[in-house]
Amino acid sequence: MTLVGKMPSPKSPGFEASLRLIPIAAILPVKQLSTAVPKSQKYGQIAASIREVGLIEPPVVARAAGQDGSFILLDGHVRLHVLKEMGETSVICLVATDDESFTYNKRISRLATIQEHKMILRAVERGVSEARIAAALNVNIALIRQKRTLLNGICPEAAELLKARHCPINSFRFLRKMKPLRQIQAAELMIAANNYTVPYVEAILAATDSADLVDPTAKKAPAGVTREQAELMRSEMVNLQKNIKLVEGALGPDHLRLVVAGRFVERLLQNDRLARYLDRGHGEILREFRQIVAQLTQHVPVAEVENGESA
Repeated sequence: MTLVGKMPSPKSPGFEASLRLIPIAAILPVKQLSTAVPKSQKYGQIAASIREVGLIEPPVVARAAGQDGSFILLDGHVRLHVLKEMGETSVICLVATDDESFTYNKRISRLATIQEHKMILRAVERGVSEARIAAALNVNIALIRQKRTLLNGICPEAAELLKARHCPINSFRFLRKMKPLRQIQAAELMIAANNYTVPYVEAILAATDSADLVDPTAKKAPAGVTREQAELMRSEMVNLQKNIKLVEGALGPDHLRLVVAGRFVERLLQNDRLARYLDRGHGEILREFRQIVAQLTQHVPVAEVENGESA
């Protein structure tokens, strides 16, 4: 006897298999750009990039229902506006199989500072001039040179810690004044505090012993801070670093227990009999449970939840 199970229906693809060259006149935008957009820096960067290297990311469109040959623009309004200004009459597009008009770019992770530095280095190694990179990004060539030399004087361990972080370029300027071990400590403090701003790194530098500086003679007390205050700042920074280490030791296990407990509450609420019982006589508890599940879903990535279940 052969048992025939019901086969799951295959998921339909979200986009058509191939890119399509579409007349710009046949594309219907779903929003109107404000008059301020073409004057913005971001618009200028996109326009410069398209002029220098062409269109890298195709706009996303969907077929307009009941309008043969027409398409609704889901993503790429600025790019399409730039192409119109350049006199283009058609554009290569990615055609979605539905007309869900959500912002695709909100799912894009922007380049971290060190990642951008490495991309510029690779481009230069392949023969792209700094001037052309600056033109493509619509920035001053001096900024490209600053980004190209970003990690000069930064130890590999500190660079590894900060490789996925969005640190201002000037934060690295203060890190360079520290010796490698202190750079690592400073990077750990920045990550623990989730603070990569220039004033914060400058405060770490001010609280650094002269022996941990590349040039101890160049150390200057911050303006308006006495020697006693600077020493107190240094002492408090050392204590803060110790406390951060203590908290880090307990954070992982506590977070794992929180995830496992949250998943347990979520499974409890999937029991219809229990949910009805709580709704009848313990509505406040039920509301609290639902808030726990909602916060867990919002803040905990799927991978972390799965790790919690398997632990």
